[in-house]
Amino acid sequence: MSCHHGVCDRHGGVSPAPHRSLNLSFGVGDAVDNVRENRQRLKAALGIPVLASASQVHGDAVWVIDEPLDRDTEQDGYDALVTNQPGIGLLIQQADCQAILLHDPVQKVVANIHAGWRGSVAGIIGKTVRTMTARFGTRPGDLVAGISPSLGPCCAEFVDYRTELPVEMHGYQMAPNRFDFWAISRDQLQESGVRQERIDSAAICTKCGSDYFSFRRERVTGRFGSVIMLRTAIRCSSWTGCRPRPAMR
Repeated sequence: MSCHHGVCDRHGGVSPAPHRSLNLSFGVGDAVDNVRENRQRLKAALGIPVLASASQVHGDAVWVIDEPLDRDTEQDGYDALVTNQPGIGLLIQQADCQAILLHDPVQKVVANIHAGWRGSVAGIIGKTVRTMTARFGTRPGDLVAGISPSLGPCCAEFVDYRTELPVEMHGYQMAPNRFDFWAISRDQLQESGVRQERIDSAAICTKCGSDYFSFRRERVTGRFGSVIMLRTAIRCSSWTGCRPRPAMR
């Protein structure tokens, strides 16, 4: 069983400014009907029967979905989602934070992680990998990982990094007060047992361009999405508002 995954830019939705246009978050002040329509477009783009998402609180709680869902479901208090159920799209909502997408092709499990700087400090990547191992028998060396568009080292400024970031992260400083969280995530994945050659990074900074929502650039804005799903027999359609990468194998 393979997986299907994609990262959506901010285009192709129905939300007006300042959430224009493919805002996928219910929690940023956009109208509920707009978000529902945008999510339906995402589902149509990737052939997703059901979406699972979380309110995302910058913590390290992992929601394990080991039974089918009969409707779109959003849970409070989680920042990582794991499932062995085909046909459930795991959605992470973003506006500079990373989504870390994981696929275990052996045990047939996928995960999606919301990794802002607080999640990185809390070690949410390692906790998610350990959860996959404990619940589904995942061997970290079998995992394939993808790091989504997110705040790049060019723009990840932390003026108060001495109090916000642990000492072991200070070595990732690329310029005064600027840090490479893409490298932090790659290293945390490898520390969890993921092989270097199985880690792919989009290396696209969300603040630098205008194709993605960016809290650092706009403050009041929407959220784009990264999604991963174990495939079902359903044929996936295409839609220009979402630009999926080839399926991880």
